[in-house]
Amino acid sequence: MRVSILGAHNTESRDTRLSGLLVDDILALDAGSITSALSFAAQKRLRIVLLTHHHYDHIRDLPALGINLFLSGDSVSVYATLPAADAITSHLFDGGIYPNYLERPPENPTLRLNIIEPLKRQQIEDYSILAVPVSHSIPSVGYQITSADGKIMFYTGDTGPGLSDCWQQIAPGLLVTELTASNRFDEFGRESGHLTPSLLKEELINFRELKGYLPQVVTVHMSPGLEEEIEAEMAVVAGELNIRISLGYEGMEINF
Repeated sequence: MRVSILGAHNTESRDTRLSGLLVDDILALDAGSITSALSFAAQKRLRIVLLTHHHYDHIRDLPALGINLFLSGDSVSVYATLPAADAITSHLFDGGIYPNYLERPPENPTLRLNIIEPLKRQQIEDYSILAVPVSHSIPSVGYQITSADGKIMFYTGDTGPGLSDCWQQIAPGLLVTELTASNRFDEFGRESGHLTPSLLKEELINFRELKGYLPQVVTVHMSPGLEEEIEAEMAVVAGELNIRISLGYEGMEINF
């Protein structure tokens, strides 16, 4: 399995992009940076887009992807939970601010929106997909993705502390987790549903207690202005847990 980080941050600039991963060139996790990071040819290779929730930085590029694929005569399957799908259809693709590519062209919509049910394993293309609820300010899921050769990754999407129930459902070799702010924002993280190094440490300790191991860990969704603090604090956490934790970056590729 090859995982590419399209966007590793929660704000966008010349040097940072919004949330998004790409698996094996065909499966996108979140849509904050699909069109800003991928060429037209790469966008046409997409077959699956999995959305964790409907906050703007995770769905932003869906309209742009829609027009690009519409103009080339291609289409892609988009999967979201019911709350996320409702928000997308009522706000993002309501026909008011942009053409509704969920319905155009009528005979074969460019973006084929599908509802995915949490905790119900589903075979999509060559992958076994499991959406697992996580702890965020709105209904959100992370995704466990199992490839045909048995490789397993889990992407949390946005989440705060309180992942015990989630951990019990998964067994990844690679964990790509959000890490939004530094430790001085612990209270903010608890209130808004985000992680800091100290909060992530607690969740990883809980993971190890429940599962008996720790996977490879890569972090995303960092606040750029806090990244130096986050990096220093995560180095301490990695040392205390005796594991390798990598801060993700745009263009990073992970093969496992």
